Amino acid sequence: MQKRYSTLIIDDEPLARTRLESLLLNFSEYINIIGFSKNGAAALQQINELNPDLIFLDIEMPLLNGFELIEALENIPLIVFCTAHDEYALKAFETNSVDYLVKPVRLERLEKTIAKMKLFNKKDTSQDILKVVQELSAQKKLKPMTSITVKKEDKLIFIKLEDITCLEANDKYVNIVTNSAVFLTEKSLTQLEMQLPNYFLRVHRAFIVNTNYVEEVQKYFNSRFIFKLKNKGLSSVTSGRSYSDKIKEWMQV
Repeated sequence: MQKRYSTLIIDDEPLARTRLESLLLNFSEYINIIGFSKNGAAALQQINELNPDLIFLDIEMPLLNGFELIEALENIPLIVFCTAHDEYALKAFETNSVDYLVKPVRLERLEKTIAKMKLFNKKDTSQDILKVVQELSAQKKLKPMTSITVKKEDKLIFIKLEDITCLEANDKYVNIVTNSAVFLTEKSLTQLEMQLPNYFLRVHRAFIVNTNYVEEVQKYFNSRFIFKLKNKGLSSVTSGRSYSDKIKEWMQV
């Protein structure tokens, strides 16, 4: 008899959750969806309560991101990572997790994931995933970032973190905004977020702000905030609704 994997979908974007659910219904003989989570903190509670066989896990989430969630788990289920960035460091997981999917998820690609999933042993896979995540965390602690290196024509430019006011996702690139210029990097916003010190705050899927440049924060509708920056260029950033709790924690309110 074919095993059906009890499955949680974990993503802070409602449309992404709905799309993935719709695609997974094509594989109902293998996948039994038992719940959804919109952030890492809620997912932690659900995983501990429901003990799913499999989770589809977004990386960029408020409260706990995907990697922080894994480190907090006592029992790690099989994992399919979901990311909007194909250059992301998830390639380290190609032989350790079930798979990783690039958004928007395609049916043909998901079919390959389902086929691949049957080859993995939950216990061994879980140990491998945790080991890689811990190694990435350790590297971050051992090698704190002090600058970001970008290419400009045939030169390498080192941008000091203290000069960066904010970072903005821009299609396949990220704009690094300073008071004097804007630089482009091919690193994803999530890659940079993992390396940046704590005074950089993710306030939107497309924005990270240097809190040292925040002049004031105004309440906005739908649990959002407007960050006024001491910056000659981009002077304000509006937060995403799903980042409300994280922002309130930073403001200590």
